[in-house]
Amino acid sequence: MEDVAREAGVSGQTVSRVVNARGYVGATTRVRVEAAMQSLGYRPNSAARALRSGRFRTIGVVMFSFSSYGNQRTLDAIAVRASQMGYALTLIPVESSATETVVGAFRRLEEHAVDGVIIVIEAHQLDEAEVEIPDTLPVVFVDSNRGTELPFVDTDQAQGATLATEHLLDLGHSTVWHIAGPAKSYSAERRRDAWRTTLESRDRAVPEPIPGDWSAASGYEAGVQLREIDAVTAVFAANDQMAIGVLRAFREAGLDVPGDVSIVGFDGLPDAAQLWPPLTTVQQHPERVGALAVDALLSELDSGEQLRTPLVGTELIIRSSTAPPRTR
Repeated sequence: MEDVAREAGVSGQTVSRVVNARGYVGATTRVRVEAAMQSLGYRPNSAARALRSGRFRTIGVVMFSFSSYGNQRTLDAIAVRASQMGYALTLIPVESSATETVVGAFRRLEEHAVDGVIIVIEAHQLDEAEVEIPDTLPVVFVDSNRGTELPFVDTDQAQGATLATEHLLDLGHSTVWHIAGPAKSYSAERRRDAWRTTLESRDRAVPEPIPGDWSAASGYEAGVQLREIDAVTAVFAANDQMAIGVLRAFREAGLDVPGDVSIVGFDGLPDAAQLWPPLTTVQQHPERVGALAVDALLSELDSGEQLRTPLVGTELIIRSSTAPPRTR
């Protein structure tokens, strides 16, 4: 740093401000310091900076599943936002949310020296497991009920499911059948509960939901069951992948969508618009969820205060897979 200061004709304190992005440095001076750093091949020692500042400039992410569209987009948004704020990521994938697995992930993160942790595990087991969150690590949860105790960021699942169900009822369907996500998913639970509440508020019959596992294959199996029930005219699938499977099951049986049955998904997959018919879906915004999770974590690191974030809203994208019921 002394060499850089001599090369740039500035004080060592000015070089320190440029290197650590702290304090005001004029634009011309900053350019001169950066040019001197490049000319001399100077690179800040991240380990030394961490010792001085107490920051490693690294965020740990514990994630249970990479297979879902929402998790993929959320992780991408976390990475982008962290990079914008000058942080790197250390990603620890876990095979399950069992106590020993999550505890092992925390231990690994502590070994990697992270400043805080974002946990993306959409499962009840995390709440049921006796997992001690390290007091030394700020933590933000994505899609978990731990939000009552710690910062929590999520999509407004209930709002989206309500929009989907109301849309089908407003078209004139007497009730709406539901293909639910996994039983131990908070997203699935919130969507299922909102679907049921909406039907009950309209004094409509509430059919038994058919369980799925987020995959198109499980949606197809559910669709095979539903196509045998004459009363089915409207289906709300808890995600777009299962809606794709339902669509195939009805088309194979010679049933028209939306003439014989209307279908709504949830997620807003980009390819949903390219199906035939194009799929009506609830658009969620995982990119906002990921960015908010990083902001909440950094807020606690900077101020020590836990940021309470609002639920991220959804919107209904109406396409050609829904229509009023055919007169029989």
